[in-house]
Parts: sequence; structure tokens; C-alpha cells
Amino acid sequence: MRRFKRSNRKRLVWLAVGFITGLLVIFVSLGLSPLRSITASSLPTPRTHPLPASLAQWQDSTSAGDYFTEVQLTPVNYLVWYQFPVKIYVDTPTEPAESSASAQRFHNWFNTVLQTIQEWSIYLPLEVVTQSEGADIVIWRSRPPIQSSINPETRKLEVIRARTAETRYEFYLRSVANEQQVLAHKFTIQLSPDQTVDYTIATARHELGHALGIWGHSPLETDSMYFSQVQNPPKISVRDINTLKRIYEQPTRLGWPLGEVGR
Repeated sequence: MRRFKRSNRKRLVWLAVGFITGLLVIFVSLGLSPLRSITASSLPTPRTHPLPASLAQWQDSTSAGDYFTEVQLTPVNYLVWYQFPVKIYVDTPTEPAESSASAQRFHNWFNTVLQTIQEWSIYLPLEVVTQSEGADIVIWRSRPPIQSSINPETRKLEVIRARTAETRYEFYLRSVANEQQVLAHKFTIQLSPDQTVDYTIATARHELGHALGIWGHSPLETDSMYFSQVQNPPKISVRDINTLKRIYEQPTRLGWPLGEVGR
């Protein structure tokens, strides 16, 4: 299911999109900065970035294939990270694990998410940071908000079933050398605190795959990016990494200087 929300308010330029485990919902809000009028012609021309060494060295000896055709293009083409390591902040428990059962559950959640970051760090350079400010990806231990929609046939309000995760991105302008500004992006992931450890691992692995650039789903349940949860969640597959490498070989507007912008 897809749903679009648009706003023409003249505020900061941003675009946010969310993937929800087992269900795809897209939220879009696009506005204009009060100081600048950003047009399509001023956006950077899509170009490719050098592959990080870990992906450049990746070779599939099994000819497992990929699901690159399922990856969705965004307004900036592909969601490729170009500065490494990618900085990730994970919601961190403040109480000792032994202080209470709820604190123990928080620590278990935290350690589980760290495990999935370690799994993906084999293929892309990742760094866990201690502050959410300035992080490229922020992972919160929170329930995604419940969404509702109008059934076009019955015209009645329907509440979407409870969700276990949501991943959203937004674009912004990053200042670099010589007062240039490049188009950049960051992600926010919400992971439910109510899942078992096994399903938290699977969900975190899947949502982090989205945040690292796989903005789409696999049609095979043997891939970690399969579109729905399964009884025996798979680990990161060869097809997952084949797809990730193909994405990073594609042109993107991210990381390239903005063109002339009218004031």
C-alpha cells in the first residue's frame, strides 16, 4: 500500500519516506526554504561515487543473482552513502541491566541492534556513535505511530495493523569546503520494543538494509530484505550484498555540490 502526503509550506527543504516491515507506506513532504528557491535544474547531476573497498572486493562465486530491479528510485536517484564510516546512533539504556526487568529488556534490545550493525559492517564501513546529533542513521527503541486511511470502497476509516518498524529518510544541505553545499541525507529508524530477540534481530537487520541503500524488497524469503517477516528469519544473503553492490555502482545526486540557486 502506498500513500502520499504533500505540503507546499515554504519551510526547510526536506523529503521523508518510510518503509514499514511487512507493509510499505510512503510519506512525502516537500517544501521550499524561505531563503532559497531550489529548482530541479539546480540539483546536482547524478554521478557515481567510488565503491568503498569492502564492496569493491565483494565477489559472488555462486551466481546467486540479485533483486536490483525491485529497488526504487527516489528524487535523488539511489540512496548511496558516500562518506565513510556511516555514523549510527542507537537508543541507549541509562539504567544498569540488573536494576529491573524493563532495563534488562532495553539492554537486550540494544545489544541485538549492535549485533545487526556488526553484520552489515562487513560490507560497508559503519561506526556506532554516542550522540544522536550529527549521526547519519538514528535508531530509536519506540513503537512506530499507528496509521489510518480511508477505504476507497467503503469510505470508512480503517486503522492499519500494528507495525514493528518504520524507516524514514530526509534530505538536507551539508556545507563543505569553499562554502559549497552538497545534497545529503539521513535516516531515522523506529524499532518496536515489544518483539522477541530473534524478531528484533531480523527487523533491525532488514531496516538497516533499507538505511544503507536497499530501498526496496526482495521477492524471496531467503533474503533478509524479503518484504514480510517469516518464521525463520534469514541472515544477510549473497543476493542482498549483490543488490547492495549494484546500488553503489549507480549514479546519485547525493554528495555532489548543488548548482546555482536563486535567492
